[in-house]
Amino acid sequence: MFYYWPVVNLLLLLFPLQSALPAMPGSISKINPYSRIDAIPLPAGYRRQPVAAHSFAAWLRAMPLKPDKTVYLYNGRLKANQHAQFAVLDISTGDKDLQQCADAIMRLRAEYLYSEQQLTAIDFMDNNQHHYRLPPAANRAIFNQYLSQVFSYCGTASLEKQLLPVGSMQQVAAGDVLIKGGFPGHAMLVADVASNARGQMIYLLVQGFMPAQDMHIVVNPLQPSISPWYTCGEGVIETPEWRFNSRQLRTWPAH
Repeated sequence: MFYYWPVVNLLLLLFPLQSALPAMPGSISKINPYSRIDAIPLPAGYRRQPVAAHSFAAWLRAMPLKPDKTVYLYNGRLKANQHAQFAVLDISTGDKDLQQCADAIMRLRAEYLYSEQQLTAIDFMDNNQHHYRLPPAANRAIFNQYLSQVFSYCGTASLEKQLLPVGSMQQVAAGDVLIKGGFPGHAMLVADVASNARGQMIYLLVQGFMPAQDMHIVVNPLQPSISPWYTCGEGVIETPEWRFNSRQLRTWPAH
């Protein structure tokens, strides 16, 4: 199920919009001027929410971005839809069609835990609830082999079962996951959250997709100007290539 720009115009007539954000400057330029996720500008009146040092949220904010916002597939070819992304994460995709949507999220989560040397917390399960745990003394080579195994046997259906429901979009936090398990399904990661003085919250979404491709921060297709920020609200969440419901927000279990 894919939603492209012509379809979005129809969807605007069929579904109510999330509350509009102030306009941000933007264009379809291939150049990205922002070096990290926390350098992406906020709409007027918003501030990034405080996060704990060494948290997944803090790690995500420091994620570097590529200067070129073009999205490439695992085989070096261009992705057909080049209008979904606001910026591209500077992290490898690999040369096999493995690191897709849920895989990209598991990769980021695993990379964070690996960087903090929380190796015993790196644990994903497949649809049969078999757990894949990183060996406690793993080096980078073993870590990479482990990820390939996880990508092969785990996906949206299993990750959805592993994550915990979040009660409301007003509780959204960086590191949470919007996920629809299935064949096909899709999953996107909340990369950053901000709020204003009135308590209104906005967030960024990161996705990988099929075929395996560069992870990227998506634009909000319902904004009048090019912006990556989504307003928190209950109900339908329209992204460039997938439609979620706010009830599909999940978070990671404590470890």
